[in-house]
Amino acid sequence: MSSGCPPQSPAVAKTEVSLEGESPMLAATFAYWDNILGPRVRHIWAPRSEEPLLLSDGEITFLANHTLNGEILRSAECGAVDVKFFVLAEKGVIIVSLIFDGELKGDKNTCALSLILPQTELPFYLPLHTVCVERLKHIIRKGRIWMKKGYSIVSVLTSEIVPIMELLASMKAHSVPEDIHIKDTVLNDDDIGDSCHEDFLHKAISSHLQTCGCSMVVGSNPDKVNKIVRTLCLFLTPAERKCSRLCRAESSFRYDTGLFVQGLLKDSTGSFVLPFRQVLYSPYPTTHIDVDVNTVKQMPPCHEHTYNQRRYMRSELSALWKAASEDDIGPETVIHADETFTPDLNVFQDVMHKDTLVKSFLDEVFLLKPGLGLRSTFLAQFLLLLHRRALTLLKYIEDETQKGKKPFRSLRSLKADLDLPVEGDLSIVMAMAEKLKAGLHSFVFGKSFYTSVQERDVLMSF
Repeated sequence: MSSGCPPQSPAVAKTEVSLEGESPMLAATFAYWDNILGPRVRHIWAPRSEEPLLLSDGEITFLANHTLNGEILRSAECGAVDVKFFVLAEKGVIIVSLIFDGELKGDKNTCALSLILPQTELPFYLPLHTVCVERLKHIIRKGRIWMKKGYSIVSVLTSEIVPIMELLASMKAHSVPEDIHIKDTVLNDDDIGDSCHEDFLHKAISSHLQTCGCSMVVGSNPDKVNKIVRTLCLFLTPAERKCSRLCRAESSFRYDTGLFVQGLLKDSTGSFVLPFRQVLYSPYPTTHIDVDVNTVKQMPPCHEHTYNQRRYMRSELSALWKAASEDDIGPETVIHADETFTPDLNVFQDVMHKDTLVKSFLDEVFLLKPGLGLRSTFLAQFLLLLHRRALTLLKYIEDETQKGKKPFRSLRSLKADLDLPVEGDLSIVMAMAEKLKAGLHSFVFGKSFYTSVQERDVLMSF
């Protein structure tokens, strides 16, 4: 494989990352186009391993150069990040490359941030592709500001590349399987009161569906945490289950942005530190479930979550632009640069809306005998019902608004016509529809900044 590969330049710096378990990633690289020397690799990140890697440093440099060939005539909007996916069968690798413009030494250059994985890991990586790309896109936005100010982009990129390498390594060993047996979940129990309080299970599943299937399960007992994780994953698609993670008995994982369901263990003191920034940057709002004290809390609905997320992103980039030195802004710093925006650190609220859909499902599913496959069939029918209701809601809104040409005016009529009078039922079906058509919440509820909290305040004033 090394034949024809140019030797690695001695100027290329390399960071070795210590990971627990098997790493599915060969390396990550940051390269740029030099107008005199052509493609040049600025930095390499590789997992530390006692065994020799499949690719030498020279071959990694060769593959990184490959992603920039042909980009000299790149024409893109300012700030755009192009995502390219290369499958090089002759080398046995896949390369995910994010192409962007940045300033190096005062000159505008075309740059590439690339992830290199073995081709055999393609089925494993594809479900996680969007998770990785969205996280890397935002770190590139921050890095471009750092480059503009003349600082090193490597430290900024390292703050996200290392966690992504840790994420992929953890998912390799502890991801939720695509097929879950109902016998491994709470839904198989004969007496729900023995292992999980009925009201707690109802509230957990209901909130889980209201937050688009995104939940974190926190506790001290890994078996109990993982049982709830598998139970919630029953309500996800097979692809979404591949983006979910069980907790590890030996030690706790950190919270990772972008996963659907993840189990997290408390430390020896019985506490768990939840990073505000990572939670806010999740694509959907999240449900927080504590199996030790049987509490369920949830983030605000999609339109409010998206609005707060975008405001925080802009404030974070603004704070970076105003920073006087590289040490002024840390990766976990809560941003207060915009005086008009003070982030609410208490992002989790009590579950406000009761539902009848999940309540009826749980009342009926435990009437069926366990172990005969009846409960699995009943669950499949329940999910099919939710999916059809979401499609019906989308079609209803399309007809009422002439496919978005007119504003949506009557939520009351929608609830009456679609038989969704209970707020919790509407929230569940709206969340299912949001995953089918992104932006639905913001469109239905009008101005995105008219948040659910403000709506409740207005209703209470009458």
